[in-house]
Amino acid sequence: MKNNLIAKTERATDQGRIAPVGREGDFTSGEIATGRRLFAGPWDFIAAAGSLAALPAMRGVEIAFAGRSNVGKSSLINALTGRHALARISHTPGRTQELIFFAGGENLVLVDMPGYGYAAAAKTKIKAWTALIHAFLQGRANLARVYVLVDARHGLKPNDDDILRTLDRAAVNYQIVLTKADKVKEGERAAVLATTSAALAQHPAAYPEVLVTSAHTGAGMPELRAAIARLLKERAVA
Repeated sequence: MKNNLIAKTERATDQGRIAPVGREGDFTSGEIATGRRLFAGPWDFIAAAGSLAALPAMRGVEIAFAGRSNVGKSSLINALTGRHALARISHTPGRTQELIFFAGGENLVLVDMPGYGYAAAAKTKIKAWTALIHAFLQGRANLARVYVLVDARHGLKPNDDDILRTLDRAAVNYQIVLTKADKVKEGERAAVLATTSAALAQHPAAYPEVLVTSAHTGAGMPELRAAIARLLKERAVA
């Protein structure tokens, strides 16, 4: 049975109430449908790890979401899975201090990573989060891709550059996802998209295409689901 929230956002898209945004290439209707089915089933919290010792055993294929504090990671995960409260949304930046794991169908695991760049957090905590993130990225053999979320209102910031360089050094495949696209005028959004795409040419581990999304309207979610479904298919064939 189709997840009702996923179906609702897709109907809104079909009826033209969601402004079109940039997407990764052209997905076929079959790929869009496969992505919808991938995320329409049950999703469950499986672990929260604040240290390497607490990491759950590797299982299936992991997709991680990274980004600055308050970029909208939890909101995106909820919109992606069609759940209102799978990932905890906080109005306090920097509150997520652990790697949060969620399991779905097709042996897919989503990982909500601690937000970075929140200066008001204690320096010791920032150092611990940074060490955990770096160690996770470098030592997780089943990590297929990291989606680095960037606020469409601001584009790439120095803190984002730091995580991109870390991903390059770890040779971890990653892709940029612009969030909160509904809060930016079309012309401004296009400028941020162009600037971000150009910057990725300097990063060897980056996927060259940028996805543009809005967790509020659902824009870009069908394409993001399809991109993940395509990635799983490619990984199964490899």
